[in-house]
Amino acid sequence: MSKLRARLLGVLVLLTGFLTAAGGAQPAAAERLPGSLWFDGPAAAILTVTNGHFTDGLGREVVLRGYNVSGETKLEENSGLPFASVADAKRSATALRALGGGNSVRFLLSWAHAEPVRGQVDTAYLAAATDQLRAFLDAGIRVYPDFHQDLYSRHLFNTGSWYSGDGAPKWAVDAGHYPQESCGICLFWGQNITQNGAVKQASYDFWHDAYGVQGAFLDTAQATMTYVEQHLTAAEFAGVVGFDPVNEPYAGTYDSGQSSRTWERDLLWPFYGKFRARMDAAGWRDKPAFVEPNLFWNANIDSQRQAGGLLDAGTLGPRYVFNTHFYDQKAISGILMWGNAGDGQYATDFGTVRDRASAAGTTAIVSEFGHPLSGTVSDKAPTVLKAMYQALDSRLPGSAWWSEPASSGPVLSGTQWQWDLYNGRHHELMNNNPDKVLTTGDAWNDEDLSAVRLDGSGTAVLRQDARLLDRLYPSATAGSAVAFTYEDRSRDGDTTLTWNQVPSSLPHVSQLVGPGQYGLLLWRSDGTSAPTELHLPASFPTSTTTVVSDLGATVSPPSYTTTTPIAVAPEPGGTGSRRLLLTAPGSGTVHYALVTNGATAPSADLLSAARAELASWAATAVN
Repeated sequence: MSKLRARLLGVLVLLTGFLTAAGGAQPAAAERLPGSLWFDGPAAAILTVTNGHFTDGLGREVVLRGYNVSGETKLEENSGLPFASVADAKRSATALRALGGGNSVRFLLSWAHAEPVRGQVDTAYLAAATDQLRAFLDAGIRVYPDFHQDLYSRHLFNTGSWYSGDGAPKWAVDAGHYPQESCGICLFWGQNITQNGAVKQASYDFWHDAYGVQGAFLDTAQATMTYVEQHLTAAEFAGVVGFDPVNEPYAGTYDSGQSSRTWERDLLWPFYGKFRARMDAAGWRDKPAFVEPNLFWNANIDSQRQAGGLLDAGTLGPRYVFNTHFYDQKAISGILMWGNAGDGQYATDFGTVRDRASAAGTTAIVSEFGHPLSGTVSDKAPTVLKAMYQALDSRLPGSAWWSEPASSGPVLSGTQWQWDLYNGRHHELMNNNPDKVLTTGDAWNDEDLSAVRLDGSGTAVLRQDARLLDRLYPSATAGSAVAFTYEDRSRDGDTTLTWNQVPSSLPHVSQLVGPGQYGLLLWRSDGTSAPTELHLPASFPTSTTTVVSDLGATVSPPSYTTTTPIAVAPEPGGTGSRRLLLTAPGSGTVHYALVTNGATAPSADLLSAARAELASWAATAVN
C-alpha cells in the first residue's frame, strides 16, 4: 500500500465515521480516547505495513515500543490469564504507559486454557482475556496477541521436575504418550528444547500434525480471533495490530536429511500460511501475522546458531511482519562474556534483523529481549539493556552516530520481556505440586526479568532505571525517519552511562545538552498534515524541555494547536503520558529536531548558536 493510498484510507475511515453518525448510529468520536486530538482515533489507529515500515492510516511511519504482558500467562495461579482481574489489567496498563513509556504490548494467551477439552473452546477464558486486553486499548496502547509456548506444555513435566513448560493442553500431551521428561545435565531451562526427549518429540509431532494437534490449534486460534473481533468495538479492534501465531518455534528434531533451513521452508512457513488463512477467515484480513523464524536463527553463541530467518519464504510482503527475539546468551551464561556490554554491543545483531526484514519486503519487530534482574549475571543488566535499546534506535554505535547519521537505519520496534505486575509476590504451585510453591521473581523456571513490581502499598513501581525504560522515541513520523539517536544517561549503579557524546565540533549544542538526556531525529517530510510524534519521558517535563529544530527553537513548548510547529500534548488514553508534536511543512524536505532536558533557562543567543550548528551539520550529514 502506498503512502498516498494509506492517507486516502485514513480519510475514508474518518468520512465513514461522519456518515455513520449522520445516519443515527453512535458517532466514531464518542469512542475517542481521553486526550485525543483531531488526528487521533480510527485513522491513526489503523496500522499496516507499507514500504518496509509500520504505517498508520494517516501515512505516518510508526514505531512500536513496549513490553510483553505477561509471563503470568505461563502460570496456573490466574488460570492462564495475565492478570487476576480487569482492575489489575487497567492498573498495569496505566503504569506501563506512564512509567514505562510503552505504546504497545505483546499480549500472551494460553492454548491450554483456550481449549482445555479437545474441540471445545472455553469462551469464559476468551471473555476474560478480551476484557483484560481491552484495558490496554483503553489506555491508548496497541496490542498484538501471542499464543505462547515454552517447552511445548507444562503437562510434559512431572510434579517433582526442576523445570516446567507452557502452551499445549493436557489432551494434546496425552495423545502423544511421550517418554518420561528428562533434560540430563541442564543448567538452564532452555536446554530442554534440544535435550529433553519428551519436549523434542511433542514439538516434532505438532509440526507434523500428529494426532491432529496442529489442526486443533488452528481451529482454536481462529475461534479466538473471531471472538476478539466480535467482542471489541471497531475503534478498539483498530488498536489490535496483528497476531503472533506461536512463540519461539523449533522443530524438536529434524527428519533425516532435513536442515533447520529446509524445516523452515517445508513445515514452518506452510504453517504460517495456514494461520494467515485463519486470520482472514476470522476478520483479521487487514492485520499482519507477526511470524517468527527458527528460534536459533540469530543465537549469539556459535554452537547454538542454526541457519534460518525464513530465507526461503520469498517476499513476505505487507501481510507478514518479520518477528524475532534476541537475548545475549553469552552474557546470560556468566562464562562466555566477561564484563559488561558497551557502546554498539548489539549493532551487528540488530542490523541483521533490519537487513533480513528489508530483504523480505516487510518490517521487523524484536518481540522479546531482556536480561535477568537477579542472580549471578544481573550486574550486567544495566549495560545489556542499554545496548539493546541503543541498537533498536540505530544500527550505529554512539561513537559513530554524529559522523554518519545517514547509516543509522530504520528505528526498530520492540517489546521487552517482560511486564509482570505480580513479580516477587506469586503463589504458583509448580507443576501442580503443593510442596513447591513459587513466590519469588517470575515464578517460572527461576526467571526474574520483569521491569515492574508492586510495592508494599500495591502501587506499580519500576525495577529498572526509569531513564533506561521511559525513553524518547519517534512513535509516528510524518514522512520518513532518516536517523534517530537517544542518549538516555541511564545508570549502572552510581555510574551514569554516556555512550553518545555530542561532538566537540558542535560546542553550543554540547553546552545546551550539558549532562542531560537528549534525542535527535532527522526526518524527511511528505506533506502529511498530521504531526510527527515523539514520546516524552516523564524526565522531560514541559518546563525543562528544550527543542532546537529547523522548525524553531523553544524552551517549555506550548500546548498543541494546528498552527504551532513545536508543541506538547497528552498521549491518548488518560494515563498522564505526554508527547512532543512537530508539524513540518513541505514534501521531501529534511528536518531535524534536538530534544533535551539538560538546559536550564538557556539564553536566546545559546539557542540561536545551537540551531545554527545543527543546521550546518544536518545540511552535510544527509544527502
